Amino acid sequence: MVAVERVESLAMSGIKSIPKEYIRPKEELESINDVFQEEKKEDGPQVPTIDLQNIESEDEKIREKCVDDLKKAALDWGVMHLINHGISIDLMERVKKSGAEFFGLAVEEKEKYANNQASGKIQGYGSKLANNASGQLEWEDYFFHLAYPEDKRDLSLWPKTPSDYIEATSEYAKCLRLLATKVFKALSVGLGLEPDRLEKEVGGLEELLLQMKINYYPKCPQPELALGVEAHTDVSALTFILHNMVPGLQLFYEGKWVTAKCVPDSIVMHIGDTLEILSNGKYKSILHRGLVNKEKVRISWAVFCEPPKDKIVLKPLPEMVSDESPAKFPPRTFAQHIEHKLFRKEQEEEELVPEKKD
Repeated sequence: MVAVERVESLAMSGIKSIPKEYIRPKEELESINDVFQEEKKEDGPQVPTIDLQNIESEDEKIREKCVDDLKKAALDWGVMHLINHGISIDLMERVKKSGAEFFGLAVEEKEKYANNQASGKIQGYGSKLANNASGQLEWEDYFFHLAYPEDKRDLSLWPKTPSDYIEATSEYAKCLRLLATKVFKALSVGLGLEPDRLEKEVGGLEELLLQMKINYYPKCPQPELALGVEAHTDVSALTFILHNMVPGLQLFYEGKWVTAKCVPDSIVMHIGDTLEILSNGKYKSILHRGLVNKEKVRISWAVFCEPPKDKIVLKPLPEMVSDESPAKFPPRTFAQHIEHKLFRKEQEEEELVPEKKD
């Protein structure tokens, strides 16, 4: 197995300029600015903050107001800061502390957990490989593993150091699973469906998978030339994100990149492609990316709630389709959807790469 250069090693080597594989194409560079300046901007659209305090209130009026706020944010943005989400701040801090401590280990220590994408071993410690026509790389290392359901996870792949990692992350995954149910219910009601409909459609308690990805973005000597993660939409049904209060997340909203503020004790939630498909495009899976910076390491903890790969065919629900609003998405399994996205991306990249002249 060929050793993969870790971005962290590159960042710590003292380089003043980044290798060309990390430099974004010219048309993209025009929109990459200083993230700390961007975060301070008060003018223009801001990612909505949704208070979930009353999502299960006994009082129908109060509950409906909460559901309506969530629905509006899902229809308009497809991303939001959740506050009063019911997950203890102490538990969130433990998850962040243990993940940060793992990434604080020496690279050689982390390499013991290295994944091997070529052989299909995707769980573990990794960095993006140049697998596209442009050979483009992202300024991040990561750790990826299935976190829930408990009977499907493989704890032998999880970090043993620090000692609290497994316990904190397991507990957090359980809490997120309960939060996902509350959100699915509200979003179902928002579409005029039975409360348990969307969760059933994505696999229910038995089949919905929660995949944890800790993204580690080292300091970058030329942040104006790189991206921590390139523009993409999530394939999941929902994604829940914690971060270490260093800005970086940007959303492509109404034709412009908007930088998400850091809201203390919140969880960022994205609507993913899976719910966009089921709702026939009513709920938005927003294009987003991650900026990097010179001064501070950024870490985020993303948990993707995904349907099983092959068991379910995803397509717009019949209630979402009419003569005025025909189906916008063909039927595909989750695996086929991912395959289709990769194929489309490769085609686009091949068109961008100039042909070599003899």
